[in-house]
Amino acid sequence: MARPSAIWVAGKGHMQALQLAGAWTADHAHDLEDALAEAFGKRPQLEINAPLKLDCAGILNLDTVGAWLIHRTRIELADQHGTVAVTGLRRDQNHLLSEVAQAEIPPPAAPHRQGAYPMLIDIGEAVVDAGKDVSSGVAFLGAVMAALFRVLIGRTRLRPAAVVTQLERVALRGVPIIVLISFLVGAIISQQTIFQLEKFGQAQFVADLIGVLVLRELAVLLTAIMIAGRSGSSFTAELGSMKMREEVDALQTMGLDPIEVLVLPRIIALLIGLPLLTFISSMASIGGGALVAQFYGGVSFEIFFSRIQNIIGMNTFLVGMYKAPFMALVIGLIACIEGFAVRGSAESLGAHTTASVVKSIFIVIVVDGLFAMFFAAIKY
Repeated sequence: MARPSAIWVAGKGHMQALQLAGAWTADHAHDLEDALAEAFGKRPQLEINAPLKLDCAGILNLDTVGAWLIHRTRIELADQHGTVAVTGLRRDQNHLLSEVAQAEIPPPAAPHRQGAYPMLIDIGEAVVDAGKDVSSGVAFLGAVMAALFRVLIGRTRLRPAAVVTQLERVALRGVPIIVLISFLVGAIISQQTIFQLEKFGQAQFVADLIGVLVLRELAVLLTAIMIAGRSGSSFTAELGSMKMREEVDALQTMGLDPIEVLVLPRIIALLIGLPLLTFISSMASIGGGALVAQFYGGVSFEIFFSRIQNIIGMNTFLVGMYKAPFMALVIGLIACIEGFAVRGSAESLGAHTTASVVKSIFIVIVVDGLFAMFFAAIKY
């Protein structure tokens, strides 16, 4: 293959031309550098803005390395002598040179803003992102509802084994940690309540506060937050890993709907498991409160549970149970959406898993607040 060369020749009129020839490829990178260095060392005396030309008709082969060197040579000559014409390239070679030149163009520098403008930009972007999250969540909910409808009318089958497996992971394996934390929280609230009520000689009212607070708000909220951190993150990591390994694409290639196979069993397991765990959390919290009331405040079990029986109505118990399925649906949707949004990197998987937990906990608290205002408005 011809050795590359770069030689100055006289063109027509006053035009000077740098004639390039040979193989301008990566295999001859050192020879190319030497040839260009020699050519610049022997460069004739040129007037400022004198017409110049790079004659590439003698180039036999050209790759990205050679195109970049031609582009660099053109830029260096143009900085000193104005516009430099490149001639003699074939169509494919000229296209390669254009691509290299385009890649060399630096992105425009972002204007430097001061004051409140950057903060307003961040707020605006956050609002737009929140709108996109709501839109994608509604669309994903529609896809889940469509898949559930197909199951109900018999057009597709729901695998009971998958639901039972997810129910075991969400509910059964979550019982110990839910019971432990709920028991401790109930005990702490009871101790702090008794500490304040003893000043007025009314320590027995701890049962009223524990019963209403736990059954209406605390048990379901605490359980939902624990499930979001435990099961929601697990769902996101599992689906994200499957997305990275292209297992989701493989399901679609086989004609299976990932919503039916992967999402529906998990959401159904959450819809069943979260209310059960909420009930268990309520009992554990009340048990912890009663135990502390007995040994710290001197309120016997008989008095404690008698007051709970008198103060707690069925509506108080049902308020917490009504919230549980909605919180389960929110956690399941967010976890699955974030899982399917993972791209092919470990950093993306970690970011979406974190986002899943944060968004789930935030939305769970918002949902709890909305329900609290609704039930207060209807005096339920």
